[in-house]
Amino acid sequence: MPDRRLHRRYTLFALSFIAMVIALGVAERHGFPKAWIGYTFLGATVAVYAVIGILCRTTDPGEYYVAGRRVPALYNGMATGADWMSAASFIGLVGTLYASGYAGLAYVLGWTGGFCLVALGIAPYLRRFGQFTLGDFLGERFDSRALRLVGAGATILVSFVYLVAQIYGVGLITTRLTGLGFEVGVFVGLGGVLVCSFLGGMRAVTWTQVAQYLIMILAYLVPVIWLSVKQTGWPLPQLVYGQQLHQIAERERELIRDPAELQVRAIHQQRADAAAARLADVPAALAAEQAEEAVRVSRLKASDAPLAQIQSAEKQRAALPRTPAEAEELWRREQAAEAQLARPLSGLAPHTQPFAGDPEAGPGDGDAAGAARRNFIALVLCLMVGTAGLPHLLTRYCTTATVAGARESVAWSLVFICLLYLSAPALAVMVKTEVFNGLVGTSFDQLPAWIRQWQRVDPALLSVVDLNGDGKLQLGELRLHPDLVMLVMPELGGLPYVVSGMVAAGGLAAALSTADGLLLAISSALSHDIYFKAINPAASRTRRVTLSKALLLAAALAAAAVASNRTTNILGVVTSAFSIAGSTFFPALVAGVFWRRANRAGALAGMLTGLVVCLGYLVLAHPGLRAMVGLNGPATRVWGIQPAAAALFGVPAGALVLALVSLLTAAPGLRERGVSDLLRTPPGP
Repeated sequence: MPDRRLHRRYTLFALSFIAMVIALGVAERHGFPKAWIGYTFLGATVAVYAVIGILCRTTDPGEYYVAGRRVPALYNGMATGADWMSAASFIGLVGTLYASGYAGLAYVLGWTGGFCLVALGIAPYLRRFGQFTLGDFLGERFDSRALRLVGAGATILVSFVYLVAQIYGVGLITTRLTGLGFEVGVFVGLGGVLVCSFLGGMRAVTWTQVAQYLIMILAYLVPVIWLSVKQTGWPLPQLVYGQQLHQIAERERELIRDPAELQVRAIHQQRADAAAARLADVPAALAAEQAEEAVRVSRLKASDAPLAQIQSAEKQRAALPRTPAEAEELWRREQAAEAQLARPLSGLAPHTQPFAGDPEAGPGDGDAAGAARRNFIALVLCLMVGTAGLPHLLTRYCTTATVAGARESVAWSLVFICLLYLSAPALAVMVKTEVFNGLVGTSFDQLPAWIRQWQRVDPALLSVVDLNGDGKLQLGELRLHPDLVMLVMPELGGLPYVVSGMVAAGGLAAALSTADGLLLAISSALSHDIYFKAINPAASRTRRVTLSKALLLAAALAAAAVASNRTTNILGVVTSAFSIAGSTFFPALVAGVFWRRANRAGALAGMLTGLVVCLGYLVLAHPGLRAMVGLNGPATRVWGIQPAAAALFGVPAGALVLALVSLLTAAPGLRERGVSDLLRTPPGP
């Protein structure tokens, strides 16, 4: 009977959302302002989430942390799908497939494969264990307060890194829907996050995420089906986008040989060479630029130039790097960006080419192909183990009524997630078709208005400049950040603005749903694992939940402050979080479940080793992180592995140290063996 009520309620909700979209579409045709369509989507969806949060408010720890352990498997699978399909999946995945082609499929394979690890090796055993958090599991399985604290600290680190990317996505989408500034949009959207997780914890988050899943999957499938019908005449893009791939391959060959594109590429190469020349002697080049700008400002003032010109020159002078270290970092980024745009197709990977370069060609191309293949495999592996170590995801499987329900819930999660993942490659191909055939070659004076609107939001995300002066947009003159591809897709494809609003609402639902889960994971680690279990075991139930809410608010504000700096690449940051999670948690979780000889010393040493190795490689291999910690020079990469796949080194290092230390130290005690035997018993109902 309860399940029937849930079916009716969420069916009614889905139909109401569809009715609202249709009504707004009709209103748009009759002149309803676009800005009000955006406000309606933002206000209506956030209001629904707020109502659910208010209705599900609670101060009971069991309800707040694990939703009372009575969520049906079907709805837990749907909530997990929403929790999982973050801004990275909804916004970043299509953009990555658009920019990387075949190589972007590593995300689809890795994330999906990770759920197989969760289903077979982690989720049922955590549910059988019957606690609230990963810190609970580690502390009880290895009878160690230190491991509980390390697990809580790693949970906070992983979840915060992941959370920053979600808040960044919230800011982008809120800005698009409302026209507010990015920083204001971040904090406005943050209110939508807090109304659920703050009031009702996991209980409110679960039922909000079910509603958010329905919104995001409708917002994803409607435009991809619409574009498929427009381009191919068929409503099943997953089956027919192969013909679009063939057309894209032909169009790519045309663009590579196009004289105008070659001219633009030459300009980008000149800029890259100029940046490289400045890097040869950074102090001298910086002094020369500063002197040149100072002379320019003086000349303008001496000639009584218009005030606007003088202010513009002074602004450019003030924007110059102040130190050689800042100049080196800036010029290295500029050189890399210009060198990328100087490549064929502005650095976009040919969509049907599996890996960069040609393995049969000379050393340069052959090495590139080998590195691309290694990175593809490494990324798949890292995303798999990262998925199986994500604290906010694994906690979701503690909310079902039974162990069998946890297994069934994982299966439903895969079903709901595959609806999006099977559509993403098709959508990327269709977006690229619209860019290559509809946008490239358009006169600058006929470019659509949405390009100027997004340029005002952030020129780093979207910009167009007539470099060769021919008055037409070339592919090399378009900078379209992967994070923006999904959000501009409806207008790029010529769909009604109401579809753009619906896609933005879906992206907002994706970001909010994951942000809710991450905030809850952070606050649970702080209030339950650290405060209640380690500092004040006598704390009352109400005090624990109240503290959790206060810490949740603090974490949200801190993440918003970091995200408002706009230093985020959504998919890159999320992938780093996966590597950290896999390196820290995966060996300890697997050993804790399946290896009776694993002990507290081994688990502690393994977790710390995996974390240190992963973070160390991230810093050494990522130019921005190197500069942040004061390291000079180019990034250092082992076998050419990208920093996002740092878990390739962290997981083996952690697993090896865990095994060696466990074997070289005393065997587990009676309590540890008892918990291990309980976990190794085949999970039943």
